[in-house]
Amino acid sequence: MTDDLDGTTSPDAVDWDASAAGFDDEPDHGLRDPDVRAAWAERLSRWLPGPARDVLDLGCGTGSLSLLAAEQGHRVTGVDRSRAMVDRARAKLAGRDAAFLVGDAVAPPVGEQRFDVVLVRHVVWTLPDPGRALRHWRGLVRPGGRFVLVEGVWGTSSPVGIPAERLLALVLPLVGQVRVERLSEDARLWGRAVEDERYALVAVV
Repeated sequence: MTDDLDGTTSPDAVDWDASAAGFDDEPDHGLRDPDVRAAWAERLSRWLPGPARDVLDLGCGTGSLSLLAAEQGHRVTGVDRSRAMVDRARAKLAGRDAAFLVGDAVAPPVGEQRFDVVLVRHVVWTLPDPGRALRHWRGLVRPGGRFVLVEGVWGTSSPVGIPAERLLALVLPLVGQVRVERLSEDARLWGRAVEDERYALVAVV
């Protein structure tokens, strides 16, 4: 699952395979602008501290965050339900320590494999039962591992998303430590100034 942030379209109505070709055109999707890319790399280095970790990137899209994680020395497994997105992610990370699977982010097809980090950007808000998904993901995290959940509430006239307070309430029973990092004020992340709610929830299990 990837994200649709125009505030008007249901994610279930989007043809993600058809959207893959132009997905990276958004500044915070493709991270093509050096300043945007550097801003995400800086945040990711704090969210995924060394040494090298096994990272599960759910709803990985074209693999932009996966690439940053791999460049920082982490081993990445990405999952997305769109085959076209996964194909682009595989091409983007060719030669890296990364694997990409076509599958449902809610129940990723990783078998008995466990991870140090579950990284999810702009996916939780689309789920009909985010609590159930979070409980399942908790079982994929090794002791001492963490969630890194990047979410928000987008749009003004018909906002969509998940407020930080709601996501925090869902995550708190599953983890030992948690913090919310506000991202709206950092225009570098988005390639422009934004006024809506954008944040990262980082939780240690």
